[in-house]
Amino acid sequence: MDAASAFQPFGLAHFVVITLTLALPFILAAFVRKARWPRWERVIGQLLAVLLLVNYLGYEIYLASTVGLTWEKALPFQLCDWAMIAILVALLTGRERWLEVAYFWGIGGTLQAIITPDLKYAFPDIRFLSFFIGHCGIVIGIAFLMIVRGFRPHFRSIVRTFAWSELYFVLTIVVDLLTGVNYGYLLHKPEAASLLSYLSDQRVIYILQMHLLALVFYLVLYSPFAVYDLAMIRRTSHKGHHGTQR
Repeated sequence: MDAASAFQPFGLAHFVVITLTLALPFILAAFVRKARWPRWERVIGQLLAVLLLVNYLGYEIYLASTVGLTWEKALPFQLCDWAMIAILVALLTGRERWLEVAYFWGIGGTLQAIITPDLKYAFPDIRFLSFFIGHCGIVIGIAFLMIVRGFRPHFRSIVRTFAWSELYFVLTIVVDLLTGVNYGYLLHKPEAASLLSYLSDQRVIYILQMHLLALVFYLVLYSPFAVYDLAMIRRTSHKGHHGTQR
């Protein structure tokens, strides 16, 4: 592969992708709020869901027809696949329990994949386009629903998401051992540099560190809401104290 066709981390194309990922949810949410037709929220959610599904299935068909994709490598066992399923259901149903799982998986895992992608191909290669449509679409869908619905996670959301994550770990490590495919990077680290590069090379310790890293990510993602809740409690307590003095 020559340098011109190789992906350049934080190059122009990568920078544009990151910028659009951050900006589009706010643009779409602003459009929904200013639009006179109340069904625009559902329509945009359905369009995002269709885009994610068509991109996923289309890329699988592309790989099968070009490189002879085997069934072992076509299974939906990347964490981003599970995050995609969660946000698909949330976009189509509006149920917040699916959105909270998508939030922690999508922002915690998928956003990291956008910033430090395990990708070799540059724009406009179809593998570049499909990778970022899939990953950025997840983040955009999550942020869009959070903005228009005013959704926010609670501490118990971490508990539920961690339980789902344990199910993912167990099922995926079994699939990895049976197929030899490195789904979820549970067998070894990704080739591209990422936070996982700093973890242990011993598999058991590596898996335990991944669990700890996931929990840290969940706590970090919840922390802005925890700080807000604490500030509101202090504010309410302060007002109550002055009210009592009067």
